[in-house]
Amino acid sequence: MMTDDMDDIKIEYSPLCSEVTREGITVDIQIYSDGNFGWILEVEDEAGTSTLWDEPFFTDQAALDEAMRTIDEEGISTFIRPPESDLH
Repeated sequence: MMTDDMDDIKIEYSPLCSEVTREGITVDIQIYSDGNFGWILEVEDEAGTSTLWDEPFFTDQAALDEAMRTIDEEGISTFIRPPESDLH
């Protein structure tokens, strides 16, 4: 009998996950363990489109700090993607 290894994976989310609202835009900051002592940072916009950092962070706090730095320096709208129909 074959088993699906994906069923055994448990994602460990950081307690620092949060929603941030600025300029009338809300994003969901998701921080979760990479399983190798690192933390993955993903920011999801209201439409469900994700921005995922390429490299893991050493701590979940460092990941949150990077998300907030990006929002503060580049604006929350940096995470908003236009609908695909607007790309053509």
